[in-house]
Amino acid sequence: MALDPEVGHGMVSQVVDEKTISKIGTSDGYSPERSQESNISVLPKSDSVFAKLRNLEMRLDRKFGIESKAIDRKHPEDKEYVPWFQQLNMALLWASGTMNTSCFAIGFLGHEFGLSLKQSIPITIFACILGGTVTGFCATFGAATGLRQISVSRYSFGWWPNKLVALLNGIQQICWAAVACITGGLALTAVSDGRVSLVVGIVILAVVALVISFIGLNAILAYERYAWIIFFVIFMIIFGETGKYADDVTPASHTGATLSGSVLSLLAVVYGSSASWSPIASDYYVHYPTNVSRLKVFLMTSFGIAIPTSIGMVAGCVVASGFNNRPDWQDAYENEGLGYLVQDILYPRGFAKFLLTLFVLSGINGNVISIYSGAISFQQLARPFAKIPRFLWTIFCFACIIALALGGRAQLNAYLRNFLSLLGYWCTSYAIILLEEHYIFRKGKFENYDLEGWNDPSKLPLGIGAATAFGLGVVAWCMGMSETWFIGPIAKTIGDNGGDVANQMTLVVTALTYLPARHLELKCFGR
Repeated sequence: MALDPEVGHGMVSQVVDEKTISKIGTSDGYSPERSQESNISVLPKSDSVFAKLRNLEMRLDRKFGIESKAIDRKHPEDKEYVPWFQQLNMALLWASGTMNTSCFAIGFLGHEFGLSLKQSIPITIFACILGGTVTGFCATFGAATGLRQISVSRYSFGWWPNKLVALLNGIQQICWAAVACITGGLALTAVSDGRVSLVVGIVILAVVALVISFIGLNAILAYERYAWIIFFVIFMIIFGETGKYADDVTPASHTGATLSGSVLSLLAVVYGSSASWSPIASDYYVHYPTNVSRLKVFLMTSFGIAIPTSIGMVAGCVVASGFNNRPDWQDAYENEGLGYLVQDILYPRGFAKFLLTLFVLSGINGNVISIYSGAISFQQLARPFAKIPRFLWTIFCFACIIALALGGRAQLNAYLRNFLSLLGYWCTSYAIILLEEHYIFRKGKFENYDLEGWNDPSKLPLGIGAATAFGLGVVAWCMGMSETWFIGPIAKTIGDNGGDVANQMTLVVTALTYLPARHLELKCFGR
């Protein structure tokens, strides 16, 4: 059953006076009123605390470029031409955000799962590409709709169920940033020979990311366009100096079903890392013209995530395999931390400290993206939350990241294994619902989206189909997940340690249940 929404809702041209302007809202009741004819902003006239803060944010926007209308839809007429070298941000943004110490640490998990180097590398690369394509698909909605990713999913999840998506995404971004703070803090502790504690290192990384995210999208794009270069060079040096110690001879420590379980678990963790960007992907494409090639967006995003992530993780695979030939490396990693290991594997000592100092900055890159998008997600939890200025939500995310990073700093590997697997589970459900809604129910055409009604619950689906499919997907996660704290009944049957098949089960269950549930929703309610 095809949708037949009204398309192209627009305001009737009229003479705009102050009274008329005051009636024109743009977003969840928090944004300055906008007149299509005069394209001017009027400060909300209110004595409330949030109104005063909004006024402050708008003044900062005019003076310093602080983004004050983050969740508003970017209309086609408001977009400017983006030159080709700035379009490279479609890939370079993600290269800077993924080529970091966190991805390097994930690369060690193959060795911990008992896999050989020859097994870990192809599994890692395949999972990175798979997860990258999920994010690449979600990214294609940004320029075409002018909406942030959480706003896009309102057209499938509806007004109320989509609030759960916004909450999950906000939590996800905070947790992901906490991981980056821990790994970057470990590097900072090592380069200072322990004079800078891990706690202080975590705080420093979070504060720098806060400053960049505070300004908004323009600052993020400018920073991330070049940051990746430093870390690409560092990883090439790591390959060059550690490759001769890589152990490509020792076979996997498991066989049969137990080996299969290890492969599936590593696949889930790495896939989760790359797919976890999908609920924020279109946030960084809303400023592109609506006619930008969707294929270009898809390919540059997919491989802009997959290739850099693979570089960092494969470097981790190589170094971890070297533990068999260099027991001192393993001792440094297990007893002193990731930063001291990096310092030991690079030489000479002074050069190693210099590279490690630069490596610390990699933790900032991902945090910048996570804090920015996390703040936008929290703004969309409820209309009252949307009235709270973005910069306050940015500070809120910063505080949560500090608390979580300090609490989880002692168990980094368990944190990575459990957290990143969970990311992949719900992102798989999210992406497959968006895909089926777009290509089956919207016929793959953006003309079938009432984009002017993005913030009006009466013009959005009820979300019954998406909520049903997503809820059954949760059941599938629980049946197939393999975590240190819980192994599902199906995962338990795969080898001695279990095998994570939650993503595969989630994909199948969500895909099969969304179609009939959404069709029934349309038949009964017509939207």
